Amino acid sequence: MKDGIEKIPRTRFSWKAVAIVCTGAAALIAIGIWWGYSIGKSGKGEAADHDQAVDQTAKAEIWTCAMHPQIRQPRPGQCPLCAMDLVRVTEGGAGDAGPRELRLSPAARKLAEVRTALVERRTVAAKIRLAGKVEYDETSVSYITAWVPGRLNRLHVNYTGVEVQQGDPMVSIYSPELVAAQEELIQSLRAVERLKQSDVESLRRTADQTVHAVRERLRLLGLTRQQITEIETRGTVSDEIVIRAPAGGVVVEKAAVEGQYVNTGTPIYTLADLTRVWIKLDAYESDLPWLRPGQHVEFSAEAYPGETFEGEVDFIDPVLDPRTRTAKVRVNLENPGGKLKPEMFVRGVVSAEMSAVGRARAPLVIPASAPLITGKRAVVYLETEPGLYRGKEIVLGPRAGDFYVVEEGLEEGQRVVTNGNFKIDSAIQILAKPSMMNPEGGGPVPGHQHGAMEGPAAGATEARTFERFSVPPDFTDRMDRVFDSYLEIHHGLSRDSLEMAREAAETLEERLLEVDMTLLGGAAHNAWMDYLGGFRNHADMIRSAGDIAAARTAFAPLSETMYAAVKSFGTGAGKPAYLFHCSMAFDNRGADWLQSSMEVENPYWGEMMFRCGEMTEGLAPGPEGGYGEHRHD
Repeated sequence: MKDGIEKIPRTRFSWKAVAIVCTGAAALIAIGIWWGYSIGKSGKGEAADHDQAVDQTAKAEIWTCAMHPQIRQPRPGQCPLCAMDLVRVTEGGAGDAGPRELRLSPAARKLAEVRTALVERRTVAAKIRLAGKVEYDETSVSYITAWVPGRLNRLHVNYTGVEVQQGDPMVSIYSPELVAAQEELIQSLRAVERLKQSDVESLRRTADQTVHAVRERLRLLGLTRQQITEIETRGTVSDEIVIRAPAGGVVVEKAAVEGQYVNTGTPIYTLADLTRVWIKLDAYESDLPWLRPGQHVEFSAEAYPGETFEGEVDFIDPVLDPRTRTAKVRVNLENPGGKLKPEMFVRGVVSAEMSAVGRARAPLVIPASAPLITGKRAVVYLETEPGLYRGKEIVLGPRAGDFYVVEEGLEEGQRVVTNGNFKIDSAIQILAKPSMMNPEGGGPVPGHQHGAMEGPAAGATEARTFERFSVPPDFTDRMDRVFDSYLEIHHGLSRDSLEMAREAAETLEERLLEVDMTLLGGAAHNAWMDYLGGFRNHADMIRSAGDIAAARTAFAPLSETMYAAVKSFGTGAGKPAYLFHCSMAFDNRGADWLQSSMEVENPYWGEMMFRCGEMTEGLAPGPEGGYGEHRHD
């Protein structure tokens, strides 16, 4: 028992037993949909009259295999690949259904659990997750520099981190120039005293002007008015002059040492007022359309778990960083007591509404479960009338929570399938019509070779070439944490726990924010940025999935991205990674996933077929080296 989930017994099945289980699970729905399709033309299901049944039988027939729809024969029999009985698909049974359409009877719709939703215009919100650091408020940083050349006899603040107030003594300096200016002031004051009884007005005025000029010179050399008054009152020259803090703050840099000779302008201290700080967050290019000044930001710091800070976006950098392809988003924040410290790592969330980012009216949206997405294509199934479904390729905008914005292809008021769309697509695919996985229609679709022991499974990830990058250990450590979160998602799905998968997906999103992309350069950085978009999108889909089927749908492309990332960047020392494949997943289209163990744990079927699948590639050796023997139960 682990995490409250009962461990599934590791029972070894024969190929024939597994085939029976797989067949019973996958074929039932497909056969039911085909049955509904074959009687869908009548629109009356079991109430169709006898004459219509006779006409239907008279039409040309094609017999196919539920597990291998590429098998299409003109008469009944058994599948030459798996020996299953063939089922009938009536040619011409579509009636008024077009080349991209499927008609289902009420019974078939119920079997496929078809649900629909309206295409509508509405204000949608998205949560933009950002990461960044606490930094100094640049407007509150001040410097203490040498105003005159001389020797630093004493540093009153001799280490960084000390908090000082305005006017506090900072350094004592001996400067021949200051000594000479003090002597000049004293002599000028004495001259004024001597000329007080003089009848020559011009001499008295000249003496007063000289005193004023020397005072101004001392002020320009860095002395305060109080220090100048003290010299005049004392009437003697001081060898050392104290330089005082021009503003309060914390000493964040000490650039000089006692006894050092300095020139005019030599830096001595840097002060920063930490009662107000800047939060600088990194926003990716895809996030920028959602962001604007004035938006509310909630963020947390690792130093204070469970505590939330709030602020507003004050400034968005107009220039992207060419290395990270991000723009800085700045939040100004009051920081009484200095709780937030510069260089602290923070994570922020901005809640943005699509209607607030420059659109004339609310965007056109559909539920996130409606589109079938593969690569750059997105397909939805429209319900044009009860029981009649037509495939339509569309252009999607950004995802906003539980919705996708539609840029092209749909109109307000249309109705799209939100549940059962994969089953409709599979039925259309079996009929050799254009579908998501086979956009041209006709020809065979991916087959199923369940139980094969040699070679990669049919439909497995094709061999692809990835450039392998050498990356710093810090990047590898953070990447391993991302991989660990992926494995937790796999663990949840293989044990039919949607909640566990959701929590792991949220953790994965947080760990993506911890990856320091500045550690990479050139092609490695570009590759990571490509993978990052897939990670974030599909992890978010799993985190917000309404049911475990939707989570499994998003897990497949997440696995493809993780496969590419592991091929490009590897894993930490001693951490194994293996690629597995189940060709039964998603109505026989097949899907891959990664594991750190060599014993099959199928995330697409869970307890129903826990050991269904086979290892097709070893990506990283285990701690003993090599990949060991793999087994397919």
